[in-house]
Amino acid sequence: MLTRLKVSGFKNLMDVDIRFSPFTCIAGANGVGKSNLFDAIQFLSALSDRSLIEAARSIRDEGGRSTDVRSLFHRVGDDYDTEMSFEAEMIISSHGIDDLGQEAKASSTFLRYTLIIAYRPEQNFLKPLGTLEIIKEELIRINKLELAENLLFQHTEEWIDSLFIRRSRGEYISTEQEENDNNNRKIRVHQDSGSSGRGGGGAVGKTRRFLAKTLPRTALSESNAVESPTVLLAKREMQSWRILQLEPASLRKPDAFMSDSVLGMDGSHLPATLYRLAMFNDQENLSQESIDDTGEQVYSQVANTLAELINDVKSVSIDRDEKRQLLTLMVQGRDGTFHPARALSDGTLRFLALAVLNLDHETQGLLCLEEPENGIHPERIPAILKLLQSIATDVNEPVDIDNPLRQVIINTHSPAVVLQVPDDSLVIAELKEIVNNRKRYKGVRFSCLDGTWRTQDETTNIVAKGRLLGYLNPVASNEEIDSYSNGSSKIKPKKRSRVVDRPDIQPYITGFMEAILES
Repeated sequence: MLTRLKVSGFKNLMDVDIRFSPFTCIAGANGVGKSNLFDAIQFLSALSDRSLIEAARSIRDEGGRSTDVRSLFHRVGDDYDTEMSFEAEMIISSHGIDDLGQEAKASSTFLRYTLIIAYRPEQNFLKPLGTLEIIKEELIRINKLELAENLLFQHTEEWIDSLFIRRSRGEYISTEQEENDNNNRKIRVHQDSGSSGRGGGGAVGKTRRFLAKTLPRTALSESNAVESPTVLLAKREMQSWRILQLEPASLRKPDAFMSDSVLGMDGSHLPATLYRLAMFNDQENLSQESIDDTGEQVYSQVANTLAELINDVKSVSIDRDEKRQLLTLMVQGRDGTFHPARALSDGTLRFLALAVLNLDHETQGLLCLEEPENGIHPERIPAILKLLQSIATDVNEPVDIDNPLRQVIINTHSPAVVLQVPDDSLVIAELKEIVNNRKRYKGVRFSCLDGTWRTQDETTNIVAKGRLLGYLNPVASNEEIDSYSNGSSKIKPKKRSRVVDRPDIQPYITGFMEAILES
């Protein structure tokens, strides 16, 4: 779980410091930098298991093309910054498995990871676009005293106690450098006390040193359970930071019997995932009759959730075609008609995928979603927000198999979403002018509402009421429209009455807004 992120020098993120709870909503106008925050999270995730260059190229530009590594750095005019820095505070799992199947147990579960990367131009035809170099890499534990100062959102002691482990006092990754000697900077990976993946109880093991200048990837990405189990589990946590981009084409596809049964980040394998949950999940010692009952219960849960979006839903099921060996998602209407996934709307399919994801407790980590309200009728937005919040961990209960450590971050520019998310989950993104080294440029600034837990941090920006009202009352007045018409346009369309201006509609506007706020 990502609880705090500091970023500087990445795209238009300069001196950004933002805290996250289990559910966070980032709201802002198009082009302000909401997606850049997601890109920064995705970049850190990619760095946990790819080389520096591969991770940089995995971040796509607005046209969906692979990114020139230089374009990730903050730019003013034609001048690029030469360094970008990240500091992530996170809660990791207490145990896990490495790539060779070896068990890892953490000696600390609350960690702070720091990474500074520099751009280095190369006069080499093999690297014509330059390369990246690690300037600093550090992984340290956060002690319980610091935890109380940094984990500001409301939570119970039972939730914290189910997560907190501390068996070590040392650093996990550090950087050493003699003064003015950049060529011999070294990244040190400290072996956990106890080693062998047991995470405690013995003397501190040997330290591995790497010359930073020649490292093609982060030290964290090379960790294993035997020498550095806590680093390995930090890597696993960062690997679980993903962007969920549910594509209708992927959601509509049937699955072969032997397909992966984990929902892809594009929505692929939805039928296979639901079929696994219904037929095989935690059913090793059950009779066939009990398995059938459990399967029906899973299908009923999904159908009941979907019914909050669509009234005309009787059941959800998976059609198993033995001849073609295909699994197809089916939704039955109240009239008895079965509709395959290919016949369902985009919004219905996305909602279905989230409903299945909510039931799949094997899916953990951080999920980022852009504009989840797309394809959803405004009346049904409360339903999808409720579903997204239920996916996130419940901080009032201990973390266990029924309450996995999951986190959801969404972004939006929809007033209907801003109106209905919890006030302490809302973060407003807006462009602000920055002056640095005699240069003026605009960077994204994140602000919160006054009176929420976020204001416990004295450095937090408070959103101005006037800016917030732009979301709560987005309808332009007639005077504002007239001012737009006085611009340079030579063509002035004939003035027409808007729906909101009708005298028979206006009395209901106030009541409509009150109903939304009460829902």
